[in-house]
Amino acid sequence: MRIEEYEGKPSLCCCAINRESSGILCQKTITIINLIMSRAEELVAKTRAAFESGRTKDIQWRIAQLKQLYKMVCDHESAFVEAEQKDLRKPPFETVMTEVAIIRSEIAHAINNLKDWTKPNHPSRTMLQAVASVYVKPEPYGVALIIGPWNYPTNPILNPLVAAIAAGNCAILKASEVAAHTADVIARLIPQYLDPECYPVYRGGVPETTELLKERFDFIFFTGNKTVGKIVMKAAAEHLTPVALELGGKSPVYIHKSSDPKIAAARISWGKWMNLGQTCVAPDYVLCDTEIKRDFIEAMKEVATKWYGENPQKSSDLTRLVNERQFNRLKGVLDQTPKEKIVFGGDTDAEDKYIAPTVIDECSLDDPAMADEIFGPILPVMAVNGKEDAVQTILKMEKPLALYVFSKDQQVVEYVLSNTSSGGVTVNDTILHMSNTNLPFGGVGPSGCGNYHGKFGFDTFSYQRGVYARSQNMEALFASRYPPYTEKNLKMNKYLVEEKPAGAGCILQ
Repeated sequence: MRIEEYEGKPSLCCCAINRESSGILCQKTITIINLIMSRAEELVAKTRAAFESGRTKDIQWRIAQLKQLYKMVCDHESAFVEAEQKDLRKPPFETVMTEVAIIRSEIAHAINNLKDWTKPNHPSRTMLQAVASVYVKPEPYGVALIIGPWNYPTNPILNPLVAAIAAGNCAILKASEVAAHTADVIARLIPQYLDPECYPVYRGGVPETTELLKERFDFIFFTGNKTVGKIVMKAAAEHLTPVALELGGKSPVYIHKSSDPKIAAARISWGKWMNLGQTCVAPDYVLCDTEIKRDFIEAMKEVATKWYGENPQKSSDLTRLVNERQFNRLKGVLDQTPKEKIVFGGDTDAEDKYIAPTVIDECSLDDPAMADEIFGPILPVMAVNGKEDAVQTILKMEKPLALYVFSKDQQVVEYVLSNTSSGGVTVNDTILHMSNTNLPFGGVGPSGCGNYHGKFGFDTFSYQRGVYARSQNMEALFASRYPPYTEKNLKMNKYLVEEKPAGAGCILQ
């Protein structure tokens, strides 16, 4: 099992063949692979030993680690900003607002609420359980693996770490090598602020990650694309390891005719062109009622010019594509699209890894832009005739990570929500549902499994341990369960253990 290289280059495991015809690995390659395997195995063993020491179980210890993480992010905000400028030419405003500020809020929320989160939960009891103490105690899984993405290289790796620490786990962090400068910052800072035995950072590319996934973890949290998500899930299945997968998909926008097209254009443009569209919940395509589609597209043009100028490439507020592979993929979409459908944008510059904010009109489900998640600044627009038509189109696609509805009519909103499925929803705006600490963030079906943020992250990194505790008295009351079995004892035990539905008399009549 091997993770495919993001850059499209063969990995060390498959390219370093001494004799291609014979398929024999050269001795140097074998030595390197053995070193990688040894390093991964040793790191997991050391981290497991740290967990088994028991120190992560202590609530005050967890809070102390979270405070250190908070201090790290505060002390080195400029380092994260600088790193993401180098990796993605991301504007400092975007790095602070979509990465650093959200992380700080997430850490503070965990610190403020951890004592309540860790309290046992006492459920309702049957007659038999009334003489016992019955409770559910959240417990850490053990050693977690957290694999982060390149598009937001800070938030989606540190945010799950907050949840892992809060829940009492140890965690090995694997930052994306594609965003190398941010990965360097994380690898340098984490050991300075956190317990290095409990929260080590693992460096490397595809071969190293492939070997790491062969090790046994107690939980795996992965953020990335669906293809690699399947590889991670297969690796986890070898050890029956539970996973949370934060993937993506083609997140739709439906604009009802009651909407203000200018407001919709501004809010959709913000969600789409932030980070140059390299956002897992970015609006992927628009379904717009025919009555206002022309006004909406004109408003999109006005927004692009107002925000980024006549030549958006000169704007300092536009991120760049992360690498040549992503540029070529998106340029391929534009090259296959009839020029008359590109109503504005479409400019490209390979050397600058730049593609302009672009809108494609008169799209159909057969168009190249509708084949896969775009993950860039290209926005297809399709005309629909009302909410029923929009819902039918959405249902033809896989379940997305996010769904957006614009309407002044609440009945329209309720209709769309009742007849579709998605990981999350924002109504009359975009992306904001994932910024709320008190809302779960995650996918459904092909867009992922499991969720996090706030208490939901704590729960994801915890397993719920049920406890039934009773004393050694009142033995006579329970002696009727022992053999020899009698009808009288059976009747008594049924009374003690069965919970009756409300209105049971009516049901049985």
